[in-house]
Amino acid sequence: MIEIKNVTKKYGNKVALDDISFNVEDGEIFAFIGHNGAGKTTLIKSMVGIHDFDLGDIIINGKSIKNNDIDCKKEIAFVPDNPELYENMKAIRFINFICDMYEIDNDIRLTNIKKYAKIFEMEDYLNDEIGSFSHGMKQKIALIAALAHNPNVLIMDEPFVGLDPKAIFDMKKIMNEMVKDGKIVFFSTHILDVAEKLCSKVAIIKNGKLVKVGNMKDIKGDKSLEKVFLELEK
Repeated sequence: MIEIKNVTKKYGNKVALDDISFNVEDGEIFAFIGHNGAGKTTLIKSMVGIHDFDLGDIIINGKSIKNNDIDCKKEIAFVPDNPELYENMKAIRFINFICDMYEIDNDIRLTNIKKYAKIFEMEDYLNDEIGSFSHGMKQKIALIAALAHNPNVLIMDEPFVGLDPKAIFDMKKIMNEMVKDGKIVFFSTHILDVAEKLCSKVAIIKNGKLVKVGNMKDIKGDKSLEKVFLELEK
């Protein structure tokens, strides 16, 4: 379970997050949506321990990211919107580097790397340098590295940007499999039709304030998520 408790974050006089509170339950795919600059990435980076925040707390499976950040990070895999990977490192070395940090057994990592490299059609590129890859290929390597250590909580910022249609389909399937095992998938996106079809819960943020949060069906009612979002943006 993720608990976002009254989180406030300021950049000087600008309030980037204004008293944000909501929960994400185990076994949920949760969409976090809002316009550019609304505060999505700021909250996500706060959730994974990259950004500090001024007030409130974020609890990951019973542990505070403020007071117990290492144990929280052991629960999490994070995929940013623009993966800045080590350009001169071979893909397989980078993935193993991530697995080393999470102290993943060799047999487990080999099985998972093989599984996800096959799914994302990256088997033939694992020994290539990351700097030779397109944006979409780098995104796939970031996803393989994130999934290889079997995270309990997968947090992603715009995960579908740059992925080809098959990779998007495969990633959605992986996300559904994770939540069937009781894990959490939390992601931001501008692709609202994907969020509407895939997610059980949604939160909408505007100018740092949470304006809607709840079950997808309750939030959108008889409308599309896109229409609800555009009405809130007026």
